[in-house]
Amino acid sequence: MASIAEQPNNGEIRENKQKNMGGEGRNRRVLQDIGNLVAKQGHVGINVSKPVARNFRAQLLANAQDKNKKSSTEVENAAVVAKAKAKATQKPKEEPEVIVISSDDESEEKEEYVPKANKARDKDAKAFSSVLSARSKAACGLPREPVVNIDETDNDNELAALDYIDDIYEFYKNTEKDGCVHDYMGSQPDINAKMRSILVDWLIEVHRKFELMPETLYLTMNIVDRFLSVKAVPRRELQLVGISSMLLASKYEEIWAPEVNDFVCISDNAYVSAQVLMMEKTILRKLEWYLTVPTPYVFLVRYIKASTPSDEEMEYMVFFLAELSMMHYPTVVLHCPSLIAASAVLAARCTLQRTPFWTSTLKHYTGYSEEQLRDCAKILVNLHATAAESKLRAVYKKYSSSDCCCVALRSPAKNMTSLS
Repeated sequence: MASIAEQPNNGEIRENKQKNMGGEGRNRRVLQDIGNLVAKQGHVGINVSKPVARNFRAQLLANAQDKNKKSSTEVENAAVVAKAKAKATQKPKEEPEVIVISSDDESEEKEEYVPKANKARDKDAKAFSSVLSARSKAACGLPREPVVNIDETDNDNELAALDYIDDIYEFYKNTEKDGCVHDYMGSQPDINAKMRSILVDWLIEVHRKFELMPETLYLTMNIVDRFLSVKAVPRRELQLVGISSMLLASKYEEIWAPEVNDFVCISDNAYVSAQVLMMEKTILRKLEWYLTVPTPYVFLVRYIKASTPSDEEMEYMVFFLAELSMMHYPTVVLHCPSLIAASAVLAARCTLQRTPFWTSTLKHYTGYSEEQLRDCAKILVNLHATAAESKLRAVYKKYSSSDCCCVALRSPAKNMTSLS
């Protein structure tokens, strides 16, 4: 469920969007044939390496102890060495100068311990590459980019929950994996990724017809994917899973949710009310009533706010790319919601030529660097480039309208490799 602090213009949106759709659903087309077959998506593994720590202080202590053991022997031999040098040079007065050998060792020993006093400073030392980068910028006269306080304008807004907003999103990042799904198509004998895309395309049209809140759509798809990951579903019941999931999401997010009969009508009476209610119970039991999950939407509203300066065109472009990602099965199962949301912002800024493409403010609030997002952002740009020719055009049609600033008609980013 989206954070109270991050739901934009909820009052205006809900005033116009909550309606009893009743008979309007009868004008909607039903889900078409989902019998097309495609190859199963493979599973991609990720290797994670851990840094290795080295204890330099222990080495310094060992060297100091060795010098202490040798110091007594050196003092005993100092007189013999002094007499030998005195006979050779006939300058016995230089004998006291030989004793300085021990004091030199002591001074060297003290110099070895200098790093100990700087232990606290060494802990905060930056990586060598970061130091070089900072020095290069300083040498070129480039100022460091400041992090903008995106919540500064909400100081007088009690609903913004500024005292808790950082903790809220830290909690979202820590728990988002609970709502993620693995590659489940291997456990589905009767459906495939192409059928899922057809279902998502149809659900986006239903969502638009019922004029539901955006968070309802993202929660619907989360419920669908999590249910399919734990339950094998026959092809004839895939649409039933979709409308039952949207019914659940509507009850969770909306003030006035559509009725069961509305979903029956919009599916052209393919199912009866009892079947919808039975599937609703089945989904809740399989998911153990766990519906409070961070979807991409809760991260999108936060990251759009961090993409300063932001406007309607930027906002709609981000949501356009995010909804395209929901239809792309590999993206959903390989990337977590926060990374998809951040990648949508990066791809949108690249498409709209908002430079720099990735700012220190975005890195601060998203927790991702540009390099971490580049692969996913390229996928979103490719989906944008092929959206016009795709047979599944619900998202493209939705964001080609003037209500959404016609962002789908914009040319996709030409060269994502130019990101730096």
